[in-house]
Amino acid sequence: MSEGNSPPTQTEPSSLMRLEMQRQLPRKRGIVVGSVLFLLLLLVWRAFVLFAPASHQHIPTKVEIPSGAGVGEIAERLQEERVIRSKYAFLLYLKWCGEGKDLKAGDYTFSPDMPLSRIVKALKSGISEEGEARARITIPEGYTLNQIADMLVSRQVLSQSQFLAVATDPNAIQALHVAFPLPKQTLEGYLFPDTYFFGHNVPPEKVIETMLMNFFAKFYRPYQQEIAKRNLDLHMLVTVASMIEREAKIPSDRAKIAGVIYNRLEKKMRLEVDATVLYALGRHKSHVTFADLKVKSPYNTYRVAGLPPGPIANPGLASLVAALLPENHDYLYYVALPNGSHLFSRTKTEHEAAIRQRKHELNP
Repeated sequence: MSEGNSPPTQTEPSSLMRLEMQRQLPRKRGIVVGSVLFLLLLLVWRAFVLFAPASHQHIPTKVEIPSGAGVGEIAERLQEERVIRSKYAFLLYLKWCGEGKDLKAGDYTFSPDMPLSRIVKALKSGISEEGEARARITIPEGYTLNQIADMLVSRQVLSQSQFLAVATDPNAIQALHVAFPLPKQTLEGYLFPDTYFFGHNVPPEKVIETMLMNFFAKFYRPYQQEIAKRNLDLHMLVTVASMIEREAKIPSDRAKIAGVIYNRLEKKMRLEVDATVLYALGRHKSHVTFADLKVKSPYNTYRVAGLPPGPIANPGLASLVAALLPENHDYLYYVALPNGSHLFSRTKTEHEAAIRQRKHELNP
């Protein structure tokens, strides 16, 4: 075979392959660089979300930082109260800014619309955004508007007239900024019983909106779907809960009393709830007399059929949940025993026997 017709050498395809690889290299580098940039942008966006305020809504939230709490426990508490989005982002922020030291214990009022910088500033100074000494005020379950007003006055938060002027004025109620429907005439029933921290001479609108937003955060928002599912009117629900709050003395009776109220409403029976009579009288008594039952008032459920016009007190979470999720039974009556529990009955005869038992226990 002659030299002019010899087969191609192995070096020729190798050169072509190297040229092709050189042409593809910039393309691969572009894909890699694009992927890296995409991942970096994704991480930046994710970091922005985690470091952003937890919400756009202003919801005053109390947070207690105990003495000796480390930054990890502080971050955990802030996340549990939904003041921040992520405890890890909070800890990373502290590390980046070198602010992890000298965070002070105390009682704070934060809001999920606050940026991390303001939260950290408050923790380092030991005071909340209000920048003043605040009174720790615990509103018990079952307090009325007047009782709440008296407590706020005693702690120099505001005057009784200021508070009631907003809480019972239809125009003032309509001007309040909350995320759920409010009654038109009075806020009785909607001021959530809890521990609050207020300064001196606080505008009544601020105090009331704080309590209303607590009602929203603790009850309305978590149970909103259940309320809609059961097709319940919120005002009716709060009214029933207020009666449960004033009648029940032990936790296990709440859902049972709720069941009795709904059973009597269904049968068009008068509710005959003693607590509504006391509300109509405007004063507390250890027991209701026959003379008391004659008081002329739309709140007297011994004389007026159906529910009273509105709540007779401000119920706590347990009574609100009981009104939403009553016990399913066929009881129509109950009577309170000296130990605070109740005897439940299905018939008038059983109820009269329970009353005799109660009298015997009171006068053995």
